[in-house]
Amino acid sequence: MAPDEHEATTQDQVDGLTGILEALERAITQARTMPMSSSALVNRAELLDLVDQAHAVLPSQLTEADELLAGADEVLAQAQDDAELVLAAARRRAEELVSTDQVVVAARVRSDEIVAAAEQTAGQMRRDADDYCDRRLADFEIDLGKLLSQVQAGRAKLAGRLDPQG
Repeated sequence: MAPDEHEATTQDQVDGLTGILEALERAITQARTMPMSSSALVNRAELLDLVDQAHAVLPSQLTEADELLAGADEVLAQAQDDAELVLAAARRRAEELVSTDQVVVAARVRSDEIVAAAEQTAGQMRRDADDYCDRRLADFEIDLGKLLSQVQAGRAKLAGRLDPQG
């Protein structure tokens, strides 16, 4: 899945959960109140259906986070494999160059350069993979933070209505 598609899917899921929470809020605020009480009559089946919908959205986001972490591990493993291939090629090339004293000196210098370049490339690949994972996790953290804020605000609003002195 392309990053843009992932972000669109995540946003759709957040929007879906926001819609479910808003529907819950409407059902509660529009419920008929009991005379001389802060209690209200609500449609149990309707509210349970909305709660089930919310439960259906959350596991998919958690699954996406797991898939993202697994993908990051794959990228890191591939970077390590690539680095090992580059190092192996550098060693083979260095061995090929060893034939005379003058060539040996030049080969050692070139071998050191190739190994340093390979290690630098491998390090950059590792940093890039870690940076990508960190950005994706930060995006997911933001999404979860927004979702948590919405849930807390909904609960606070509900608690205010349930408070007989409020």
